[in-house]
Amino acid sequence: MATEIKIPRIGMAVADATIIEWQLKEGERVEERQVVAVIETEKVRSDVESPGTGFLHILLKEGETAPAGKVIGMLAETKEELEALQKKPLEEMPAKAAEVAEAPKTEAPKAAPPKEAVAAGRGEERIRISPVARKLAEENVIDITKVMGTGPGGRITREDIEKAIATKGAAPVVEAAAPAEVSVGKKVKTTLPLTGMRGTIAEHMHRSLSVAAQLTTMGEIDMTEMVNLRKNLLDRENVLGTRITYTDIFVFAIARILRDHPIINSSIIDNTIKVWEDINIGVAVALEEGLTVPVVKNADQKSLVEISKTVKALTEKAREGKLTSDEISGGTFTLTNLGALGGGWTFETAIINQPESAILRVGGITERAVVRDGQIVIRPIMTYSLTYDHRVIQGAVAAKFMTSLISALENPTLLLA
Repeated sequence: MATEIKIPRIGMAVADATIIEWQLKEGERVEERQVVAVIETEKVRSDVESPGTGFLHILLKEGETAPAGKVIGMLAETKEELEALQKKPLEEMPAKAAEVAEAPKTEAPKAAPPKEAVAAGRGEERIRISPVARKLAEENVIDITKVMGTGPGGRITREDIEKAIATKGAAPVVEAAAPAEVSVGKKVKTTLPLTGMRGTIAEHMHRSLSVAAQLTTMGEIDMTEMVNLRKNLLDRENVLGTRITYTDIFVFAIARILRDHPIINSSIIDNTIKVWEDINIGVAVALEEGLTVPVVKNADQKSLVEISKTVKALTEKAREGKLTSDEISGGTFTLTNLGALGGGWTFETAIINQPESAILRVGGITERAVVRDGQIVIRPIMTYSLTYDHRVIQGAVAAKFMTSLISALENPTLLLA
């Protein structure tokens, strides 16, 4: 009897997954626990292992999206069973183990109206929509009866709702003539599909700019004392059991300063401002496909050493593609440190990681001429850019937060004490 290969549930999140790559070809022999496919949900890539031994029959192709529990392939015990599966129509294959609860296509009972709205032009069939997509639609006041689903069986996915949000209120666009197949004077080196992690990041960034009133304040921080502190910490690496980085210290400082500025640690949800009790700091990690943001949970309750070990573990998992959905969710504030990438004295505007209300970008530490006590001196200077949602955070509040953070970073001994 053939064995089903299903999309696994990743962490606590409920989200559709995209099949990035099949590791084996149709009909190839598969051993138990062998990786057969790579999937991606949100910004997390995961391996799908074979639940048994057999010959692979692929049901969903690369690039297709499916919810957790969906059967994407089968394992035939024999070549004869494989041939039988290959001849079997796709619609006769099992759909998924835990189908999302939906009402039948018959007339709704009179006792209570169905929770799902009935779309115009779709008869009496309830709209098929994933729980994540429904919640996102409710938060952004999206009429799901006007959204066409691209998931299996016309199911509305998170990506469909995000596209509806991005185009909400936009003026009608007149279609232009298709561009020429070959551009004069230009040759295409390669074409990269805007799917998977790249597509997710693109949609999230566009949505963030669409839903938030983003404003950025910029400035410089004198890192003289911080540089000296880190040198001392590096000298004690063997004692501490970890190599302390500037990112570790920034996370430590931000988490503690947020205690005194709680409105910075908040989100707009359902037209209300939710001020979070937990202080969870997201740390942006650069990957080949883009950025991912693992989260240091309850960072204000962790020591500097604990934060350092946590950041290192999460960064390593991010670069190995082993982060879980839980490890990239629940953030309340994000830090992106571009100092390690070089570039010298620069300013950039970071985009808020929704549904958070602020993100801090810091640059490299470079020696610059500054005036101290009427004298021109050379000091190690770091640039910063704080982008915040003006719907939640007023300019004066952002300024007070940065004043406190700058004071902590310029006097780190007091912070650690």
